[in-house]
Amino acid sequence: MPLRDIDDLERLKKINAALVSRVERSMDQQGNAFSLFQTAISLENRVRNRTEELHATLRRLEQSNIDLSAAKESAELANLSKTRFLAAASHDVLQPLNAAHLSVSALAEVQASDEGRKLVRQVERSLETMEDLLRTLLDISKLDAGVVQPEIGDVSLEALFSSLRSDFLPEAAKKGLSLKFRPVNVAVRSDRTLLRRILQNILSNALRYTRSGGVLVGTRHRGDTIRIDVADTGCGIPEDQREAVFEEFHRGTSTLADAGLAGGLGLGLAIVRRMAAALGHPVTFSSKVGRGTIFHIDVPVGMAAAEPAMAAADMERPRGYGLFGTKVLLVENDMDVLSAMTSLLERWQCLVRAATSTDDALDLLGDTAWVPDIIIADQHLDGGDLGTSTIAEVRDYLGRTVPALIVTADGSEPVAKAARAAGIELMRKPLKPAQLRALLAHLLA
Repeated sequence: MPLRDIDDLERLKKINAALVSRVERSMDQQGNAFSLFQTAISLENRVRNRTEELHATLRRLEQSNIDLSAAKESAELANLSKTRFLAAASHDVLQPLNAAHLSVSALAEVQASDEGRKLVRQVERSLETMEDLLRTLLDISKLDAGVVQPEIGDVSLEALFSSLRSDFLPEAAKKGLSLKFRPVNVAVRSDRTLLRRILQNILSNALRYTRSGGVLVGTRHRGDTIRIDVADTGCGIPEDQREAVFEEFHRGTSTLADAGLAGGLGLGLAIVRRMAAALGHPVTFSSKVGRGTIFHIDVPVGMAAAEPAMAAADMERPRGYGLFGTKVLLVENDMDVLSAMTSLLERWQCLVRAATSTDDALDLLGDTAWVPDIIIADQHLDGGDLGTSTIAEVRDYLGRTVPALIVTADGSEPVAKAARAAGIELMRKPLKPAQLRALLAHLLA
């Protein structure tokens, strides 16, 4: 029907409203489509930006990996340099100290007056303190550098206890303290040298901080673990120092000073913690101030049967000091050490011939009437010679296995392995003359 023929006003309004509504819906649909188009463009831009950011992040990560790899390589080179430095320091720093030890020992034997002997003993104590400090600092550096690699094997606790007993009984007796080791026929899985150092440092602290009573060392089975206990009746460790005692140069607080017991270098337990960590042996302790402390070391049970205790004890017992007339071939390239060692051996009535290299040593054997009873050699000699090789050549020249001893400041495991493989005894510099004399007597018995 044409609009002009519609005369109903209300009907016209309805038709107008319907048309307006249709137009509005059409506009809304167009608006929505435009909005969606804008949204799509926005999302595309955001995706592009995020992709570029991701690429940039990946490039930075790749560069970081390159930098980390370079840093790791630099750290490994630095660690290797540190290892070489420590090896050189161990040898070069301890060499003159060894010469001083030997010279003072020789000097002690010619002192006639009490005052002279007293002064010599004071020098000896100072040298021993210097040696302990240097060795401990070098040990800490090596452990921190990760260059100490434990040699895990079965260790007889009874043999280890016997060795520690012989070392610490004189010190305990001097202080009027008791020192007891409960018998134990068991082997544990550990590195014998490192485990001995751990127990040695704990025992040394226990005796140092105990005024009366004594120290007891025992063991307890805990499943597949052996717990070694070192109990003392000392001054105890205050609760607020339970962690501090493991820090370097911690030497106790006023509680210990008031008891007249503070002393030492403050490095013993720092070494204990590092060595125990290297071995994977947990170390804990319980303590009561004024009543004492018990240290616990948890060590895995060994795989083999323990060695007979008597055999180990016999090996450590000196068989006499008769060195009169002993012919000694001494091979040492440090002139101060050579002079001091020669003087000391001659004071013990030994007949000494000295050399600085393998060739020198072989030249001395040209006199067929002179055959050494024992060979004492440094490991690092002139011309790059090694003491172990020198001993092997001398033995080959003589056609017999002459008792031999390597005396070195090189504490590395390869040297120890080479000595063991050749059946050569090993002592570390600086030497303690009494221990040297006892070992020579044992080798010659």
